[in-house]
Amino acid sequence: MGIIETLSWFNFLWAFLDKLFGLGFTTASDKSWLLGTSPTTGFLLNGAKGPFASLFHNLANSVIVDWLFMVGLLFIGTMLILNVGTKLASYAGALMLFLMWLAVLPPEHHPFLDEHIVYIIILMG
Repeated sequence: MGIIETLSWFNFLWAFLDKLFGLGFTTASDKSWLLGTSPTTGFLLNGAKGPFASLFHNLANSVIVDWLFMVGLLFIGTMLILNVGTKLASYAGALMLFLMWLAVLPPEHHPFLDEHIVYIIILMG
């Protein structure tokens, strides 16, 4: 497994583990999913801006969105690390990243480019 593949699976699987257990990096230990905190509501309410903000704000506090997000992170990361269904995992990961990119339009430091687009390019490569 090359460095690109390693970074890709690690990005998704790490996000899953951090949000599930609240490892203290982007998710505080008292805000873990296991303790009942939504892994998506903070981003959807506070991070979403721009032309699609109202759409993403409406998705906040949805148990279905939380489950889809967390299961998506787990399966994308696991499929990439096991090198099984990598094409499907890459497409699913690219879709998830594209939706996150739509939520932050326009990006803070560039008219359209941010880390979500860079990760999409890596996954498609």
